Amino acid sequence: MNLLKDKVALITGSSRGIGAAIARRFAAEGARVALHGRDTAALDQLQQAILGEGGEAACLTADVTCFAEIETLREQVEGTLGPIEVLVANAGGNLLPPGDIEQISAEGWKACIDANLTSTFLTIKSILPGMKHRRRGSIVTVSSAAARRANALSPVAYAAAKAGIQILTQHLAAQAGPHGVRVNCIAPETILTQRNLERIPTVVQHTIAEAHPLKRLGRPEDVAETALFLASDASAWLTGLIVDVAGGAVMV
Repeated sequence: MNLLKDKVALITGSSRGIGAAIARRFAAEGARVALHGRDTAALDQLQQAILGEGGEAACLTADVTCFAEIETLREQVEGTLGPIEVLVANAGGNLLPPGDIEQISAEGWKACIDANLTSTFLTIKSILPGMKHRRRGSIVTVSSAAARRANALSPVAYAAAKAGIQILTQHLAAQAGPHGVRVNCIAPETILTQRNLERIPTVVQHTIAEAHPLKRLGRPEDVAETALFLASDASAWLTGLIVDVAGGAVMV
């Protein structure tokens, strides 16, 4: 269908998992994809898969908690592929196990907030001015069901960071809308990435799936399809949304 034909899309944290699935889906829809991550071998493998499928992709690395490195990343993407029209701020992850708040170190808290919320803010800070200048663009942020549903067993620093991404998304949608830029957020529940397949025992996967009205866990491709819709002109009248990609397990 070529929903993203010839559009330049940067997907941070796209060496594997959800980010990699988004990158492959975007490339299949005609986007020129900028892949980003820390695992260069995984990035190269993904790039070769995209090229083998007839897509276009470039590999880049940067510390997305450092604004200077993000600026260099943006310049490299623009020099290689062209101005960024679609941004998926996917980089992040949970750095701490669940536990009582008073047991979290200040350093651990800051690291988790930086890896998720601050990295999203800094990436948008770098990419947004160009979109506003060109008066077009779509930004998709990535939150989590952990930010939508309080639970004593949730990793609280991660949940707080992901909740921050949601309100950041909506404030940004209000600010950027008059400049032709849309901003929406995806909040996945448990997704069967390769890491989760290895980490979560099969019996536990079945137990978690039973808590979902759709009686299965999500796949990276489920998130990729939602990201494609929000990134493309198919959602041209939508901005400021928080979309729960959760099989019905989170209803707000």
